[in-house]
Amino acid sequence: MVKREKYLEQIRPFYENELIKVLIGIRRCGKSVLLRQIIDEIRTKGVKETQIIYMNFEDFQFSNIRTAQALYDYVVEKRVNEEKYYLFFDEIQMVNEFEMVINSFRATWNVSIFITGSNGKLLSGELATYLSGRYVSFRIAPFSFREYCQIKEVEKPVDEDLAEYMTWGGMPQRFYLHDEMETATMLRDLYNSIVLRDIVQRTGAKDVDLLNRIFEYITQTPSQMFSAKGISKYFESINRKVSTETLYNYLEHILTSLIVAKAQRYDIRGKQLLTTLDKYYLTDLGLGRIHNSGFKLEMGALLENVVYNELCLRGYEVYVGKLPKGEIDFVALKGQKKEYYQVAYYLYDQAVVDREFGAFMKIEDNYPKYVISMDKMDFSQDGIIHKNAIEFLMEEKSMF
Repeated sequence: MVKREKYLEQIRPFYENELIKVLIGIRRCGKSVLLRQIIDEIRTKGVKETQIIYMNFEDFQFSNIRTAQALYDYVVEKRVNEEKYYLFFDEIQMVNEFEMVINSFRATWNVSIFITGSNGKLLSGELATYLSGRYVSFRIAPFSFREYCQIKEVEKPVDEDLAEYMTWGGMPQRFYLHDEMETATMLRDLYNSIVLRDIVQRTGAKDVDLLNRIFEYITQTPSQMFSAKGISKYFESINRKVSTETLYNYLEHILTSLIVAKAQRYDIRGKQLLTTLDKYYLTDLGLGRIHNSGFKLEMGALLENVVYNELCLRGYEVYVGKLPKGEIDFVALKGQKKEYYQVAYYLYDQAVVDREFGAFMKIEDNYPKYVISMDKMDFSQDGIIHKNAIEFLMEEKSMF
């Protein structure tokens, strides 16, 4: 079992805190295992087993607990004294109106509460209303490339390791399977459960084929700007007419399921967010592999996707940089810190070198600028740092 230290080091300071700890991530990305690792650490501090209550709402054992009252009654029965309790609620969104109960426990008992969810809107709506200022959230992702190497026991990864990761992703379950066929089956089942349970049942969206087609479009055009015009042409090519409003509603459902993330455009000179032509990146590349037979060939786009996910893992807010003439792949912001990134699979010739490094020439500030590629030769120049992709991904960087 991989100990997810980067997340644990963020969460540990809050173990005894009254703030509710909210862990959000795509289904099956390892949230439950992370909760178990937190429980193990709490036990080592001398907390008695009777003071820990853990409920996984995907476990049939708790299938009858789907209302706020049923949740409240169950936990009240388990609480037998006034000592501090540690409450763990896994996939809490499956309980209707859970927000009221969580807030009640927080306000009236001596507790430390941890909850997980697979819904990007878990922290909006009622939860935000009831718990405003009373929670701290953590975004959990599938295994990073560094964690992939850890579980594979690869000390010095080579290009083939990264290519395999970019093909099949980092969903934890896949590392216990025997071959690509089993992996593809698992990923397909996971995708279907996300569509049917996390989207259709939760949002009432009825057109499953449309959801699949939009996701398919994203996987076929990875790392490209997303426009209503572009996707409309795609649907025309498959003889479907769909309104722009419907397309964007369904796209929002896909984003809420956390299977895809959105990078907004950032006007570098004006220092403001733009509202059109966003880019979309897969939370796990393996899920794209099962919906696009040509996916493996888009290695440059896949590397860009991996770098985007890595920057998010390191705690950056990641945007697409917009200049009057041109674009920067990523503007990464964290507090007062800012970094710029260009990503290319290989710097094949001088024309590619000029394009990737030249993209930074019209940026007038002195924040760090990086070009990431698979090349092992160092192309750093004019104050712009070139990094090999594997070395970049294997760096020990804090999320703070």
